[in-house]
Amino acid sequence: MSLPRMFRIRQSFSGPRIDDIPAAVRDALTKLDLGQRIRPGQTVALTAGSRGIANIPIILRSTIRFLRDLGAEPFIIPAMGTHGGNSAEGQSKVLSSYGITEDFVEAPIRCSMDVVETGKTSEGWPVFLDKFAANADHIGVVARVKPHTNYSGAIESGWLKMMMIGLGKGEGAAWYHRVLLDHPYDGVVRSVSRALRQQAPITFGLATVENGYEQTALLKAALPDDFEPVEEGLLVQGKEWLARLPFEKADLLIIDEIGKEISGSGLDTNVVGRKRALRTDTLENQPDMRYIFVRGLSKHTHGNAAGIGFADFTTTRLIESMNYADTRVNCVTSGFTQGGNLPVYYEEDRQAIEAALGILGLRESGDARIIRIKNTLELEYVEVSEPCLNELKPRTKFEIFEPIDWSYDAQGNLPDVALRTGETSPTSS
Repeated sequence: MSLPRMFRIRQSFSGPRIDDIPAAVRDALTKLDLGQRIRPGQTVALTAGSRGIANIPIILRSTIRFLRDLGAEPFIIPAMGTHGGNSAEGQSKVLSSYGITEDFVEAPIRCSMDVVETGKTSEGWPVFLDKFAANADHIGVVARVKPHTNYSGAIESGWLKMMMIGLGKGEGAAWYHRVLLDHPYDGVVRSVSRALRQQAPITFGLATVENGYEQTALLKAALPDDFEPVEEGLLVQGKEWLARLPFEKADLLIIDEIGKEISGSGLDTNVVGRKRALRTDTLENQPDMRYIFVRGLSKHTHGNAAGIGFADFTTTRLIESMNYADTRVNCVTSGFTQGGNLPVYYEEDRQAIEAALGILGLRESGDARIIRIKNTLELEYVEVSEPCLNELKPRTKFEIFEPIDWSYDAQGNLPDVALRTGETSPTSS
């Protein structure tokens, strides 16, 4: 089968970068005058989620040191719903895989799947809270604000979602994903957040926003009464800085890896399209990838392949590396069982690519518009086929390097995407 020439490109994204994370954390928290709220000897539960957030171990340690300077006794709790196999041990392992350990953050990590019901929302829905957080004197919600992979609106992924799903553990995640099947996300997440801020000792929030290079671009703290307007503003900024594919559409998108630390849906649908519209949502102007081929799972996803259902093709090695029980519990809890559906799969990358390029309608395989990425977080270096460059309008600024050859190993598999150019020089811009 003939294949188009591929070129490696380097994209340029907007957004600043914070170099001194501890200083930025201290500056953000100092503005809240927390010493008026948090007294010496009081305990503070800090949330840690299941996403691969840039610099999150340092952000948490810096927050802990700040609180210790106030005389407080901070500790970490996993706030990740059912992730980690819906077990305390599994959630502890998730945190450890990100470098969030007691030795590094200099504080205890207390893991449990037990929750207490703090009360009801105005609609009469129960509000659930991690038992360790419920027994603390204060709760600090530490989260990343970014576009959600399923829901669209003024509030998406950030403090409010972490309070509703993350702090609710398995019981809360299961309940509210059921509610979201019938009610608009924006109203639900705001209602639960308001109830929890009234019923639980939520004292402050610390949010991080990342630029297109997966670097910490902004750190912002807020008091509970300001969570909603501050998060709305941070989401606007996060959408502006979001990394994108260089072209809005392609015949085939090849993704080296998906995983829960990369995105809640394994791959970020804001980047690749296929964002799921619920009954209450209208989604427009999504990227349009005719076929998606996912080659494997990331190391930090621990076999959780939730989101593989977005792909059209995959490999036998991905199927064999799945922890199906963890994948199933994640997909069923979220109410998106299709996320665990298995695509067509092949022993070799070569077979999957040829199968996809063989069903492009009247377009010949040698004219295929192909984009290849490592994952949906690392998008600075991307590989694109010559027809993309010749036929499609770019969405981003990029420089083009010398063409690269299609190459397969003895097992018929591609080498991993190079995240640096190194040996080549740009030929145009």
